[in-house]
Amino acid sequence: MTDDQRHDDGMAVRREVLGDEHVDRAVAATNENDDAFQEWITASVWGDIWGRPGLERRQRSLVTIALLAAGGHEELELHLRAARNTGATQEEIVEVLLHVAVYAGVPAANHAFKMMKTIYEEET
Repeated sequence: MTDDQRHDDGMAVRREVLGDEHVDRAVAATNENDDAFQEWITASVWGDIWGRPGLERRQRSLVTIALLAAGGHEELELHLRAARNTGATQEEIVEVLLHVAVYAGVPAANHAFKMMKTIYEEET
């Protein structure tokens, strides 16, 4: 597979999961300082990893939410919002965050629950 094809495949997955609006903003904000990084993310993360056949998008989404919550990473909000696009349910996310509480700590899960509640309250 060529680098161009890896990028194109990755961009398709990235748009499917994160949505066109988010991806368009990210692409528009790219400049010479981070263009190589953005190319790498698109081809490697979205194409090579998210594009693998071993897990469904919903499963990858739940794993990603757990890891981001456990690590206290700012991308958690993005992936909580993207869960709508992957088929991950609010009930599944609650279960994942309970698991985070046990294995990564209550403060990490508490922060993630607060973020999730805010996101779901915005939608109602």
